[in-house]
Amino acid sequence: MALVFYFVKLYQEVFNMRIDRIKLVTEMARSEVKLYELAEKSGLTRATITAIKGGKSCREETAVKLAAGLGVPLADLLQK
Repeated sequence: MALVFYFVKLYQEVFNMRIDRIKLVTEMARSEVKLYELAEKSGLTRATITAIKGGKSCREETAVKLAAGLGVPLADLLQK
């Protein structure tokens, strides 16, 4: 059973990313981009962006789309 938990934790660390909520909101404000505009630019749903803003983790491809929609490098949005 412990092995299952180990692989779940490993999967989360490798495939899930945490976007810094403050950095995301700051970039949206700096770019004067509303939620629906970011959804259109990034190809993500408003629900997905709202979840990320709420602190949920996301897959790397989602984080890349979000950064591209804002026109910033991915590293600028990641939690440290």
